[in-house]
Amino acid sequence: MTPAARIQAAIELLDAIIAAARDGGPAADTLIARYFKERRYAGSRDRRAVRDHVYDAIRRAGERPETGRAAMIGLAQERPEIAALFDGSAHGPLPIEPGEAGAGSSAVPGWIAPLLAAPVEQDALLGRAPVDVRVNRLKAAPQDVAPLLPDAVPVTGVADALRLPEGYPVEQAAAWADGWIEVQDAGSQLIVQACGATPGMSVVDLCAGAGGKTLALAAAMRGQGRLIAADTIRSRLARLEPRAKRAGARFIETLLLDQAHEARGLAVLEGRADLVLVDAPCSGTGTWRRNPEARWRLTPQRLDRLVAEQARILDFAAPLVADGGALVYATCALTEREGREQVDAFIARHGGWTVEPLALPIGRAHGGGWLLTPGHDGTDGFFFARLRRV
Repeated sequence: MTPAARIQAAIELLDAIIAAARDGGPAADTLIARYFKERRYAGSRDRRAVRDHVYDAIRRAGERPETGRAAMIGLAQERPEIAALFDGSAHGPLPIEPGEAGAGSSAVPGWIAPLLAAPVEQDALLGRAPVDVRVNRLKAAPQDVAPLLPDAVPVTGVADALRLPEGYPVEQAAAWADGWIEVQDAGSQLIVQACGATPGMSVVDLCAGAGGKTLALAAAMRGQGRLIAADTIRSRLARLEPRAKRAGARFIETLLLDQAHEARGLAVLEGRADLVLVDAPCSGTGTWRRNPEARWRLTPQRLDRLVAEQARILDFAAPLVADGGALVYATCALTEREGREQVDAFIARHGGWTVEPLALPIGRAHGGGWLLTPGHDGTDGFFFARLRRV
């Protein structure tokens, strides 16, 4: 592919990504993979260059552009070397017309900016993310793993976290194949640290998904006690089984719940859990550096639905906690509605609960909880709080 043809390919892909974001279609990575599967003539350098163009255009446009061409013209307005490739050559884009508008540049959509927690450094939400791994204490210690990953550096304050360069092929490493490490952002690891799980506890991971935090809880429990991973989506829980086997966490139980009837499936656990983790569905605003197109998918209406769902989950999670037990609420979101305000509303609805202050090595107190942000802490963005039944 010529350099100009790569720009045209990026425009075509951006058109598809914009449409998918608007209509709830496939993720950008899926669309890029499909595009090149149908174009075998594109070499590895072509694919890498086109992908870079696409993501550079996505990262600079907080608002969803009207077209892929507008997205690329916006980028070209900042990068003359790209503007020069709008040359009308064969397989390349048509020249930019005088006055032809490009997509504007912003870190976040304008409507959500006022809703973010005040300490959030908005420009940092789109930085490139490193690869963090968690050393699995069921099989190894950090000093065992470090020699196997010479590019890794420890993450200050997160005992089992190692940080690797962006794009590091973790799943090709022997330490991963042997179950010594799992890919997990250091901030996510810190949430599990805040849970305070210990051997012998009865623990419920209520929105377990594919089980990243479940596996971290299993390691903290040293494989002793009862650990239940619950979710409403069968395919997510199915991904946990091979991960748990590789990690040596065979004591994990899975529980598939019926959407909208979760309380019925959880009734047998009422008052029995020492710890319940609610890693709630959320806007994902804290993970935009890993998934920048998500900004184009989020709407005020979707945020309203997510906030309501978070509250609903907290309400059926609370009865599971034994007297003196803890409920940890966490989101990879940075809006006040999903964080501080959600916790305040829970306390207002439910008597007999208190918010426990947290003191952790990274991050900062925010309301009754704890806030992590990419700019301040070098992690994904998270809000979490530990609530105690008294």
